[in-house]
Amino acid sequence: MNALVGEKMSIVTSKAQTTRHRILGIVNEPDVQIIFSDTPGVIKPHYGLQESMMSVVNGSVVDADLILFVTDINERYDENDVLERLQKTKSPVAVIINKIDKSDEEKVTAKIEHWKELLNPEAIFAVSALHDHNIPAVLQFIHDKLPEHPPYYDKDTLTDRTERFFVSEIIREKIFKLYDKEIPYSTEVLITAFKEEGKLTRISAEVVVERDSQKNIIIGKGGEMIKKVGTYARQDIEVFLSKKVFLEIFVKVIADWRNRKNYLKSFGYEN
Repeated sequence: MNALVGEKMSIVTSKAQTTRHRILGIVNEPDVQIIFSDTPGVIKPHYGLQESMMSVVNGSVVDADLILFVTDINERYDENDVLERLQKTKSPVAVIINKIDKSDEEKVTAKIEHWKELLNPEAIFAVSALHDHNIPAVLQFIHDKLPEHPPYYDKDTLTDRTERFFVSEIIREKIFKLYDKEIPYSTEVLITAFKEEGKLTRISAEVVVERDSQKNIIIGKGGEMIKKVGTYARQDIEVFLSKKVFLEIFVKVIADWRNRKNYLKSFGYEN
């Protein structure tokens, strides 16, 4: 979606299940408005947070006028859950095979044939979002397939999310990149204060984890790791906000928050 919208809407890491919320990215052209809905990837849920994520996916499939199913050239997983959803929809479906810059022509051709046989979608695009390869063709397909309708949003709207949301996502992205194993999946980031003071924005954030041992890992010896998170996140937040930022991060333990409906709701997850 970042390549299609032309702005960084969704955080990007090498780890699976990075996206948790549905994020809208809106492209406005003279006679066209395209609303991209970036959802979590399809998985079999094992706890409450993942159930909420799959509820978002199901709702998005129902709402969509057009579905772009994004996979990548090296992805290997049980595709039955994905196929079941896509085969039931009445909306046009296109398969987008990303990261072809990490492969060769023979493997790309084989992957295209694989999806033709498995799903027989209306179109298949082999792309490299990183290098903007074949992205214009995807946009043209969207133009051709979208129904006519008055615009849903004002022409200057880029997304339905707030600055606070994107700041929390930037911090969460750094956690995904700096920590291994279960730690990134056990964390949530909350913005507790966001104050603009002239040319400076003061931001306070809480990193929520499930256990004291996770809190110790997030903080690191002598606070070294949480300082790295803060430094890398602040640099990106300053670019995002186009101003200087003072960022402080605290770590808080909420036992088993991923399975507690009251916390999931307060953290903004749909049920």
